[in-house]
Amino acid sequence: MFATKLTLIMLGALLYLVGTGTWFIWIGPDLVGTGTTGALLYAFAGTCAWLLISFGLAVHIIKTARPTAGGR
Repeated sequence: MFATKLTLIMLGALLYLVGTGTWFIWIGPDLVGTGTTGALLYAFAGTCAWLLISFGLAVHIIKTARPTAGGR
């Protein structure tokens, strides 16, 4: 059971890091460099999606580490 959980955590971390690197190194700058209105809207929407995913991940980690935090 522990090995499965560790594998899923490591896979999730790897996918998040690869997605983050791909967005900020390759896709995002290419969209901003294109400079068209549509490309800039896609870059903005992609960055907003990345921020929402990051925030959700942070909330999930905090709630998993401290399940009674916030609940009385």
